[in-house]
This record gives sequence, C-alpha cells and structure tokens, in this order.
Amino acid sequence: MAKSTAAAAPARTAAPSATFAWEGVDKSGAKKKGEIVGANEMAIKAELRRQGIRPVAIKKKSALSRSRKKITPKDIAIFTRQLATMMAAGVPLVQSFEIVGRGHENPSMQDLIMTVKASIEGGSGLAESLAKHPLYFDDLVCSLVAAGEASGTLETLLNKIAIYKEKVEAIKGKIKKALFYPAAVIVFAFIITTILMIFVIPQFAELFKGFGADLPALTKFVIKISDFFVAYWWAIFGAIGGAVYGLGQLKRRSKGFNNAMDKIVLKLPILGVIVNKATIARFARTLSTMFAAGMPLVDSMTTVAQASGNIVYEGKIMRMRDEVSTGTQLNVSMKESGLFPNMVVQMVAIGEESGAVDAMLAKVADFYEEEVDNAVDGLTSLLEPLIMAFLGVIIGGLVIAMYMPIFKMGSVVGGG
Repeated sequence: MAKSTAAAAPARTAAPSATFAWEGVDKSGAKKKGEIVGANEMAIKAELRRQGIRPVAIKKKSALSRSRKKITPKDIAIFTRQLATMMAAGVPLVQSFEIVGRGHENPSMQDLIMTVKASIEGGSGLAESLAKHPLYFDDLVCSLVAAGEASGTLETLLNKIAIYKEKVEAIKGKIKKALFYPAAVIVFAFIITTILMIFVIPQFAELFKGFGADLPALTKFVIKISDFFVAYWWAIFGAIGGAVYGLGQLKRRSKGFNNAMDKIVLKLPILGVIVNKATIARFARTLSTMFAAGMPLVDSMTTVAQASGNIVYEGKIMRMRDEVSTGTQLNVSMKESGLFPNMVVQMVAIGEESGAVDAMLAKVADFYEEEVDNAVDGLTSLLEPLIMAFLGVIIGGLVIAMYMPIFKMGSVVGGG
C-alpha cells in the first residue's frame, strides 16, 4: 500500500540575506552594474569574481529602496512551473534560477529566487535551499524535491509540483469567485443606500414638512432611519470598519476563531457543499502527488492533513494516519471518518487492490475539481436573480417610500 521511503524533508533554518547594488569591470574592461542578493559584501565579491567581474563598488540597498510587493501562492506556482519547464528543456538548475529570477516582475519574488540560487551555489541541495524559506515553500514541496533529488527524478517531480500548485490555486480561485460576487453586491448596495440616506432623503424630508398632511408609515420609518444615518454616520462607518479590522485580526492571530469558522463554513447551505468538494479535491490531489513520488503513505498523511485547509478534515485525516500506521487499509479508515462519499472510498479501494492508488486519487481530484467548477457556476446563476431582487427591494423600497406622499397629495388635489 505504501511506497518506498524517500528522503525526508531537510530541517528548516533561516538564512539572512540582503540586496546589494554593485559596479564593476568585466574581463574586456567594460563597466557593468546591477543588483545581486547575498549574505554579506564578501559573498557578493566572491560571486562577482566567479562571474568574471572585478568589483569596484558594492553597497547594501535599504529594504525601503525597492518597491516591495507581497509574494503570493500564485507567484510560487508560476515559479515552480517555469523551473520545471527550464529543467525539462535541459537547462542546468543554477542557470534556470538565474533566468527565472531575472525575468520575474515581482522584486520580492526575484529576491527570493536569487537567494535560493545563492544557497545552491554555496553547496546546498535544492530541497535544503527551499526549506530555508518555509513561508513560501511548504513541507509538501520540500519533501517532493528531496525525494526527486534522492531518486534522480527531480525534473519529473518538479512538474508534478507545478501541476499540483496550479490545480490548488485554481480551486482557491473558484471559491473566491463564489464569495466575491455576492459580497461585492452587498457592499455596493450599502454604499448606494448610505448616499440616499445621508444626502437624498433629507431633501425629501424638508419638502414633506410643507405638506401639512400626515405622512405614510413607511415614509416616516425611512426618514427616521435617514435621521439616524445623518446623526451617527461616523459611528456606523466606525463600527463597520472596526468589525472588519477585528475579524481580520482574529483570522490572522486566533487559531480558535479559525477553527470555529472552518466548522461553520462546512455546515452552510450551498457554500458548505462547495467547500466540502474543494477540500476533498485538495486531499485527493495532494495524496496522489505524494504517493506518485514514492513518499510513504503514513508520512504523506501528515502533509495531506496540513494541506487540507480545514480543521475538521485535518483532525480526521490525522486520525486516519494513526489507523493506517497500525495496518488499517486507507479506504477503511476513510469510510470510518465519515467525511468522504462512498464513490471516493470505492475508488481508493480499487486503487489499493490494483496498486494504482495515485492514479485513482488523481481521477477523484479531477472529478471533484470539475464538480467545484460546476457548483460555482450554478451558485452564480442562482445568486444573480436573488441579488437583483435584493437590490430591487432595498433601492425600490426607498424610492417608493419617498414618492408615496407625493402620490397621496396628487390624489387629494385630483379629487378636489
């Protein structure tokens, strides 16, 4: 069931580095200048001399001297694909890093790539060099690269990592797409309503004061809300801003809050179904990738649990790992967890019997990734009329409330 043991991921340590601006002269006497990442000035001088450049001036750049841009998972996915493509074309590893690094638009990503390159040139392996940056290269990547270096199949495993990263990012993009559209409409509706409450409705209220007639109940209610907005708009926006900031801090700092949100999301109607399918797809894709690379099943389960992205699945997968380590078949532990549909369990059972667990898990991942895509499209189609109705009720209700007194006055005048 489990495949041969591959090299374990190297221990992670931090390697300080900085960007240096340099000027020098090459062998032909031509002046050269540029930027390079390294640990210190001595290391930069050694690197320049290795490249055939006599350094004239080297100056460490301030961290604020470059436009800093956050490194995203998409940047890592693109880098992995580029590196896999370079190596498949026969380009040496160090040269591949040089080409990919110099061509990257994100200065922060460029620095990261050149730092890894410098580590490799210093004698470290690729897995060891990547492991020095755990914020960007997780256990799965480092484990697979280590296995590739140990077995001589680095090019193949880099391609598997690239495919894995692209698939995972595609799933994340679909989930964000499902959430962004309704959130954007709600924000838009709130902004429009606020503008009407603060600037438009008070004008109608002034007009109605001269009518000398009793206003409809709906109109009175809307005017009272408008008066509240005008008087306490600063408190409303402050409360909303504070709530958004507070939730952001809780999500960033509180493990308990994130765990609670993970459990709640899975139980939500429609969205919970999409998240469940996306998590199953990620589980299958991650385990398939590691299994195909020859990683032991029990060791792989730890990384799979961490990559699941949901505390409920993480806990159950870790329990499955313990059961598998005592001799239980994977499909049996999956069935007992209660998280996986019968189809997924049967596919894994067939894979265990035929010795093709990785292929079966890959098929499961493909199926559920397509299911997520279809579910997101269906949710979008369902939300469009609901959102239009929501906007119609809110905006239309305000308009009707303001025109009801005018219609009433018109009928009185017409009747007179």
